[in-house]
Amino acid sequence: MHGAGWNGARDAYVDFLRGASLIVVVIWHWAFTILTWESSGPEAGPHATSPLGFTHGLWLATWLFQVMPLFFYVGGYVHLRSWAKAQRNGVTLGAFVTRRIRMLAVPAAVVVVAWILMGSAVGAYFNLDGIGRAVKLVLSPLWFLAVYLMLVMMLPAALWLHQRYGSLVLVWLGGAAMIVDIVRFNFGYEPAGWLNMVLVWGLAHQAGFFYQKVVDSPRRTDWSFLWAGLFGLVGLVGSGLYPGSMVGVPGERLSNMAPPTFVIVALLVFQVGVVELLRPKMLDVLQRERWKRANELINRFSLPLYLVHTTGLAIFLFLAWLLFGYEFTDHTDSPHLTLMYWLTRPLAIIGPLLCTLPVILLFTKFGPRMHAPPTPAPAGPGAA
Repeated sequence: MHGAGWNGARDAYVDFLRGASLIVVVIWHWAFTILTWESSGPEAGPHATSPLGFTHGLWLATWLFQVMPLFFYVGGYVHLRSWAKAQRNGVTLGAFVTRRIRMLAVPAAVVVVAWILMGSAVGAYFNLDGIGRAVKLVLSPLWFLAVYLMLVMMLPAALWLHQRYGSLVLVWLGGAAMIVDIVRFNFGYEPAGWLNMVLVWGLAHQAGFFYQKVVDSPRRTDWSFLWAGLFGLVGLVGSGLYPGSMVGVPGERLSNMAPPTFVIVALLVFQVGVVELLRPKMLDVLQRERWKRANELINRFSLPLYLVHTTGLAIFLFLAWLLFGYEFTDHTDSPHLTLMYWLTRPLAIIGPLLCTLPVILLFTKFGPRMHAPPTPAPAGPGAA
């Protein structure tokens, strides 16, 4: 039982997974977003792509670094444990859900409103075409928060299903997601795919209710998750029905993420196995004082960072254009990126980070509370 020995007021590994998941997405966006700008016409404004479309084999990295399934999985555990604690304190489920929604929706709404106002002002002052597309691009990462809010609102039904049917719910959600893909791809009814926004992400969140059981299971269970998920990914992608990348790639016939396909279910199983196999080593690391402080810092600022990281990127690019005449370069004409591109990826992270930090400080000082609440301590063996 490799979950034994956990104690204390917080679950440090869950904190780490939750914060690190958001940090990984932020770094990926900063380092690997390639922007071009159409100066006129109906497509005027910025267009985003990434090296995934023209760098051989890079899509394999998304099997580890597309961590949104893992984030929703950990979120399910956090919600279950937080609700159990709130229930002991006499809080009603309705009040619990309302508070969770408010904690997430208010900061996101501030970012959305601020960008609508700022985008309108900048577009008018500099007479820029396509500023609406720019604002939409900046706000696009908030899709995950909209899905997360949906899962919070569905929490009463999810908890009831978990208590009434247990692991059968996961089977039903996975089966329904597969049927949606059949309807979408075999019968050509594309709109059906959007049902998987509920089914696939709902499955990831619902799976988090079994988090403690996975932790308390023998280590061979972790290897079973890893290999089952990996074989599933290889089989589904190798069939030619699904693309290999776990994020959208411009030019691909479809995306595994928008809307999610059944491949994401296999990805979730694979990643659960990976993080559980890493758990013993990571618990040792996170007990060190320096890592404890780093983990606390990451969890305090990971959500604010995620909400405004594209704001920092936009500020960085705007300053580069305003002060140094930076022009967007279309790298997509070349089948391979230059060595200089890869060598400058650290700079592509440092610049937006420096521009994001003041925005985070403003939000944490004057804005609504944005950091995630503490993760409850793990329950005893067999809980959940």
